[in-house]
Amino acid sequence: MAEQVADKQMIEIFDRFPNLVTRDEREGYEGFIVTSDHIMEIASSLRDDYGYDYLSSLTGVDYFPEDQMEVVYHFYKMTGGPPLVLKVQTNREDVVLPSLVSIYPGAEFQEREIWDMFGIKFENHPDMRRILLWEGFAGHPLRKDWHEPYFEADVKPFRNRTPQGKIERIEDSSQFRSNVQYPAGFDPEQCTSEVDVAMYNALEKLKEIRDTGMETDQIILNLGPQHPSTHGVFRMVALLDGEEVVDLKPVVGYLHRCHEKIGERNTYLQNMPYTDRLDYVTSMSNNFGYAITVEKLMGIVPTERAEYLRVMMAELTRAMNHLWAVGFLLNDLGAFFTPALYAFEERELILDIFEAISGSRMMCNYFRFGGVARDLPEGILEKIKSLVNDRLPRKIDEIDRYLTRNEILMERCIGVGVLTPAQAIAFSVTGPVLRASGVPYDIRRAEPYSIYARFEFDVAYGTHGDVYDRYLVRLEEARQSIRILKQIFKDIPDGPVQTRSSAYRPKVPAGEAYGRIEGPKGELGFYVISNGTANPWRYHVRSPSFVNLTSLAEMARGGMIADSVVILGSIDITLGEVDR
Repeated sequence: MAEQVADKQMIEIFDRFPNLVTRDEREGYEGFIVTSDHIMEIASSLRDDYGYDYLSSLTGVDYFPEDQMEVVYHFYKMTGGPPLVLKVQTNREDVVLPSLVSIYPGAEFQEREIWDMFGIKFENHPDMRRILLWEGFAGHPLRKDWHEPYFEADVKPFRNRTPQGKIERIEDSSQFRSNVQYPAGFDPEQCTSEVDVAMYNALEKLKEIRDTGMETDQIILNLGPQHPSTHGVFRMVALLDGEEVVDLKPVVGYLHRCHEKIGERNTYLQNMPYTDRLDYVTSMSNNFGYAITVEKLMGIVPTERAEYLRVMMAELTRAMNHLWAVGFLLNDLGAFFTPALYAFEERELILDIFEAISGSRMMCNYFRFGGVARDLPEGILEKIKSLVNDRLPRKIDEIDRYLTRNEILMERCIGVGVLTPAQAIAFSVTGPVLRASGVPYDIRRAEPYSIYARFEFDVAYGTHGDVYDRYLVRLEEARQSIRILKQIFKDIPDGPVQTRSSAYRPKVPAGEAYGRIEGPKGELGFYVISNGTANPWRYHVRSPSFVNLTSLAEMARGGMIADSVVILGSIDITLGEVDR
C-alpha cells in the first residue's frame, strides 16, 4: 500500500511538490491525488529521482452521478517493494489529460483503453484511437450511464430472476428484436470506418522519412486476424521494405466481450468463475489474483491449508503454461504440431488433476474468498506427487535435450526480437519476457503474496533479451515450479480449507484494493472498488498479455516478417486475456 512507502521519501515528495500532492483521505482508499497540470512533472520525478521506473497499471473510474472521473496510476520500483499510487481527478465532460507515454511508453495501450471505455482523451498520445472497440462505436461503455440493448438493471441478481424465479426472454419485449442498437441517424449500410485509414496513414508517413539509399517499394501487409500463427483473432499490420519490417501495429479487440462491464454487474462471488475466461489456459492463476484482491477489501486471511493448496494449483498452472508455450513456439517456427503435441500430453495430465479437484478441466472456479472451494479428493495428492516427482522432471529434461541445442531453433531464435533491460522496463513488460531481458523481477520475490516468502526458489532470467532467452527462462521456471511443489508436499498441514462460509452475496466494506500475482505470463492485477454493496463499483483487470503486446513493435522493427510470428509466439499471449 502507498502508506508503506518510506516516510522520509514521502516527506521529500510533499516538500518538492507543495500543494500539488494531497493524500487521498477517503475511507478505505490509499494513495495521493495530484492535479492534471502537474502529473507529467511528478511522474518524471518519480521515475528519475525516486526510482519508480515501472508504471504497472492505469485504471479509469467513473463516479456517476457525481460529476467526477478519475485515472489511477500504480507505480513500482524494479528493485521491489509496494506501489506508489497517484490519482488524477477530473469532470466527466470533454476530458483531456496529459499522456505519460513519453515518460512511460508502457502506458500506450492502457491510455487507449481508458479513452475507448471512458472517453478520457490523453493529449500528445502517439496513437489516440480506440483499441478494443471499433472507431464508429457509439459511446464509452464503462461509463456508469451507458446502457446496452436489453439493459435490465445495473447489478445482479436481476429482480425478474430472484427471488420470484420468473424467467422471460428480454428479446420478446425489445423493439429492436436483435442485440444491436444503432445510434440515431446511423445507417450500417452506409457506414465507412476511418480506423484502418488512420492506421495506414500513420505507417505511410514512415515511407517519406526512410532513406535506405536504394529505391524500393514498400507495402503494408496484414497478418490476421484469421491466421494460424497469430494465436487467435489477432492482427498485425506491418509496413515492409522487402521482407524487412519497417514498423508494425498490433490490432486487438476482435474477442472483446466487455468483461469489466459484466464484472461490475456481477456479485463478487459471480466474478470468480468469470475470471476463468480471461487467460483460459491458466484459470487457477486468474482465480488467485482476484481472490487476494477482494480479501484485501474484506480483511480476511485464508487458512493455512488453503494457502498451500492455492500455491500448489498456481505452480502446476505455471509449469503447464510454460510447456504449452514452448510447444507452440516450435509451432510458430514451423515444426507443425509435433512438439506442441508432446507438450499437450503433459498439459492433459495436469488438467486431469484440476478436473478431479474442481470438477472442470479449464474453467476451474476453485478459489473462494478465505480459501478454496473444497479439499483434495482422496488419492489425488499421491497422484500429484507422482507427476511432480517423476514424470514432469523427465519430460522437461527431454524437451531440453531435444530442443535447446537444436541448430534450427538456435538460428531462428538467437538475436531475434531483442528487448534490452531498459526497453523492457519502459514498456511495462512483465513475466518471462521481462526476466529474459536480464531484469530478475518476480512479484513472488519483489512483493511476496500468499505464502511465497516461505519457499526457496531461484528467479530465472536471461542475458540477451531475445526469443531464445525467453524459451530458456520458461524452461527453467517450470523446473523452479517443481521445486516449489516438492516443498509444498513436505510442509502442507491438515485443517480446514475455508475461514468462513462462502456467501453468495458477501458484503464487502467500502474502499479500494489492487491485488497482483506473478502469473505465468506476467503481472496479473485486479483493481476493485467497493461502495459497500454486494456488487463491485469498479472491476478492472491489468492483463499481462495485453500490456506485454505494447513492446511487440519495438521487437519486430528491423527484423524479417517471418520473425514477427516467432516474436509474437515468444511473448505468449492468450486473446481472451488481451481483449477481455
